[in-house]
Amino acid sequence: MSNSDLFDDMEWTEEAKLKLKNIPYFVRSQARQRIIQLAREAELDVVTPEIVEKARLEFGQ
Repeated sequence: MSNSDLFDDMEWTEEAKLKLKNIPYFVRSQARQRIIQLAREAELDVVTPEIVEKARLEFGQ
């Protein structure tokens, strides 16, 4: 999966991208979808590390 495949729906900060890449590949797609959902619910235009962390906590990692 290329970077453009991971991040093309919304703008992501570099730190948020790194945090997503640290999520195990086998759940990364689901995590990415949840991260984007959380960002949209928070009415954000950019995915932040805090949103990635919030999703990570939901997944129990």
